[in-house]
Amino acid sequence: MLTPRRADGYGGRTIALSLENYYAEVTLVGREESSVLFVAHPEHDPQSFSSLEAFANRVHRNGFYGGQRLLWSLVAEFHGYHAKRGSSLPPIGFSLAYQTNIPKQAGLSGSSAILTAALSCLEAHFGNAFAIPLHTRPNLVLQAESALGIAAGLQDRVIQSYEGLMYMDFASVATRGHGEYTRLDSTLLPRLWLILNDNPGDSGAVHSTVRRRWDAGDEETHRLMKEVAELPLGGREALQQGDTRALAALMERNYELRRALFGDAALGSANLRMVEVARKVGAACKFTGSGGAAVALCWEGEAQEEALRMACEKEGLRCELVRVHEPCAANAPES
Repeated sequence: MLTPRRADGYGGRTIALSLENYYAEVTLVGREESSVLFVAHPEHDPQSFSSLEAFANRVHRNGFYGGQRLLWSLVAEFHGYHAKRGSSLPPIGFSLAYQTNIPKQAGLSGSSAILTAALSCLEAHFGNAFAIPLHTRPNLVLQAESALGIAAGLQDRVIQSYEGLMYMDFASVATRGHGEYTRLDSTLLPRLWLILNDNPGDSGAVHSTVRRRWDAGDEETHRLMKEVAELPLGGREALQQGDTRALAALMERNYELRRALFGDAALGSANLRMVEVARKVGAACKFTGSGGAAVALCWEGEAQEEALRMACEKEGLRCELVRVHEPCAANAPES
C-alpha cells in the first residue's frame, strides 16, 4: 500500500496495490450431498501439539485462532447476504480448505485475503445468479471480519477484490455504503521494495487510541487525518507524471504523519527500526499497514537499491522487489 491503510476508516483516500509476492488460496470441492465441510489447516489450525511448551509457544506467536474461523464467518455472511434479499441458496454441498504463505501480523491483509478467495469460490460454486457486485464484495468480507472482532477498514478488501493498482476515495461510504474506486495503470509505478520484519507486533493493537480520539473530536487528530487524506491526491498526480521524487516525498510525509498520530510506543521499536534502516540509505519508506512490513522507494536508482538490500540483510530484515498482481478478467472492467 502506498498510502495509509487507516485512511479508509475515516472517510479519506488511499492508493493501494495487490501484492503478488505472497498469496492466499482457497479450494472448494462440491459434494454430492448438501453438507458443508470445513477442512482444518494442519499448521494454522492445529488440534494437537507435541508438548505443553509447544502449545504455549504457538499461542504466543499466533494467538488462539487460525484461519478456519474466517471461512465459517464468510460462509455465514454469504448465506445471510442472499437470505436478506429473499434468494435461497440451492442445497448443493461443498468443502472448503485454505492455504496461505502471507506473513502473520505484517500488515499484509492475510485474513482478508483468505476471505476474498473464499468468496470467489462460493460465487463460482453457486453460479452467476448468486454473484455479488464487485463494489459490494469488500463490504461483505469486512462484515465477516467484524463479526470476529477483527479491526479493519475497506481498503485491503477493495484491492484484493479489484486487484492491480487502485485509487480509492471513501467519502461516500456513509451515504452509499461504498467508496469511489478508480483503476490506475500499474506500469506507472516505480520499482518498490517490500521490507519484512519477522518479529512484528500485533497489527491490530495500534488503532484503538486514534479511533477514540477521532470519535471524541480531538482537533489535532482530525487535522492530521485531513492531511493524510490529501496525500493520495498528490500521489496519483505524481504517478501520472512519472515524478518519482515527488512520490518519495509523499511517502515520507505519510510515515511522519502516522508516527505523529499513533506515537512511537504504539508503533513499536521493531517497526520503527525497519523504516529507519531504509531511511538511512536515503530511501523513502512507510508502513504497508499497521506494522511488520514496509514499502520503500529508492528514488536515486540501482546503487541505492543495493545499499537498501545490504542494510536490510545486516539488520536481519527481508527485502524483496514488489510484484503487482494484475486483475483477472472478471475484475478488470469495473472501476
